[in-house]
Amino acid sequence: MTKQYLTFKLEETQYAVEVFNVQEVLEYTKITKAPSAEPWIEGLITSRGKGISVVNLHKKFGLDEYTADRETRIIVMEMNETENTDDITVFGVIADSVQEVIEITEEELEPPPKFGNRISARYIYGVGKKNGNFITILNVPELFTAEELETLTDADMISVEAEELSEKEEEAAE
Repeated sequence: MTKQYLTFKLEETQYAVEVFNVQEVLEYTKITKAPSAEPWIEGLITSRGKGISVVNLHKKFGLDEYTADRETRIIVMEMNETENTDDITVFGVIADSVQEVIEITEEELEPPPKFGNRISARYIYGVGKKNGNFITILNVPELFTAEELETLTDADMISVEAEELSEKEEEAAE
C-alpha cells in the first residue's frame, strides 16, 4: 500500500509525516508565548480562526536550537487523541524547511534503527529511502503522551480565552 508523506527538515535530517495528518503549511509567523507552557511548546498562533499550540521539535527531540529564517515553516497537523474517539487535537510544528510530498510503500519502509538516533525510537514509525536519501517517518500519535496532549489542549484554551477577551476589549474601545 502506498502512502503520501510531507517531507521537511530539522537540522540536516529529513523527516516526514503522513499527508493525512497535515492540515496546512504556513509561513513562519510571530508566535505568542503561552504562560507556564512546557519548554517544547513554542507558543500559540491562529490557524483557520482558532488558537493552536506550536511545538518546537528541536526542543522536543533534544536537537540543537534553531533560529527561524525565510525557509522556516509551521506545519499545522491534526491527530486523533485516541483510536476510540473522534477527539482531534490540532497543533503546529516548526520545520526548518518543507520539501515536498512523496509516496512510499509499506515495503519500502524499514523499522526504526535500534541505536544511532538523536530522537527517541518511539517517535519513529520507520525509515524510508527516496532518491538516495534516508527519510525518518514520524509516528505522529506517539509524539505526545496523554499528559502532553492535555497540555497542548490547555494552551489552546488559554489562547481562545485571550482572543475572546481581546475582541471584547476592541469592541468596548469603539
